[in-house]
Amino acid sequence: MALDTPYRAIFCDLITDQTLDILPLRDVSFDDYIGKAGSLSGTIPIPNKDIADRVKKVREGRTSVYLERGGDLWWGGIVWTTTLQSSGRGVLTLGIQAATFDSYASRRRIRTDITFTTPTDQLEIARRLWKELDRQDDPTVPLPDGKQPRRLGITYGTEASEVLRTASWRKGDETVYLEALDQLAALQNGFEHQVLVYRDPTDGKRVRQLRLGWPKIVNGATDLLFDRPGVILSYSFPYDATRGGTTALARGASTNSNAGTESRPIVSTEQVASDLLADGWPLIDLSSDHNEVTDTLTLDSLAKRELAEAQGAVVIPAISIHLGGIVPPALIGRVARIRITDEWYSQGLDARYRIIGVKVTPPERGRPDTAELYLEEA
Repeated sequence: MALDTPYRAIFCDLITDQTLDILPLRDVSFDDYIGKAGSLSGTIPIPNKDIADRVKKVREGRTSVYLERGGDLWWGGIVWTTTLQSSGRGVLTLGIQAATFDSYASRRRIRTDITFTTPTDQLEIARRLWKELDRQDDPTVPLPDGKQPRRLGITYGTEASEVLRTASWRKGDETVYLEALDQLAALQNGFEHQVLVYRDPTDGKRVRQLRLGWPKIVNGATDLLFDRPGVILSYSFPYDATRGGTTALARGASTNSNAGTESRPIVSTEQVASDLLADGWPLIDLSSDHNEVTDTLTLDSLAKRELAEAQGAVVIPAISIHLGGIVPPALIGRVARIRITDEWYSQGLDARYRIIGVKVTPPERGRPDTAELYLEEA
């Protein structure tokens, strides 16, 4: 990251969150989303031995990195990959690839029986899954004397929904925690989840918090306003009928226990968007696989949710904006009011969208500080 950048790259021990160093990071881009892990890539220049000794503290799988802008944390996650590289002229760099703390759930597998036989709020089930995956003081995993349990230190809120569910996962199935969370969230009338980072306003400490939203994650009390002409540099509205459909079917696990016959999965009832067919749409089929689901009611719920989110043509609008003092760090979940006047929108577009993804390109070598915001109708 260039010396004149407004961002600082803070490298920390993943478990203790103890700051290891603040290092220059160049050629940076980072993003964050609702529903999937965000990523960061960048390069640390190594001009001499002193810097090399400092950079050696960055260890893949054991180091976290935060990007700070104006005292606010804009991004935080885990360094998963590093690449030491020497050019033909002997210039040394360390390339890093990191992912938001959500990605940790994709590296942990359920290795204990987890059962909710009594109907339980789906957000509480999500919290319990995260607490279980971050509970690493298992007596079967011995720690040296005096060592503290290895935890990411995720904190939790008290969000609640109006949806009660039963759920179970079995030891031995090796279910990835993130897959269990996503499957639960994908049910009809499901929820959204994200791990966000911020500084505690009372003591300034860094916080990693699981944020849950039902039915959506919504952040901020007032709309952000973006205009074109104005702060909006460019925009795109891609309509994609290859990703949408008018029917949906969900396939589950095979229940065939007879080795002598063909194994076939159980399937949901076909869900149909009758309103789109009546409006002139053709039959366009969506299908999804859920190999660990063994009951048709759950599959029906998954198919209904999939069709509801991908009816007809899928559109994920995006705008590119200048970042400035008016743009807050916690953009995910904020509602933006978009106003555009041009040849296409000659009468003017004035619509509200929720920000579901952010990709930031910090300033470097004369390049401005910009962000691409991915949107859905609010």
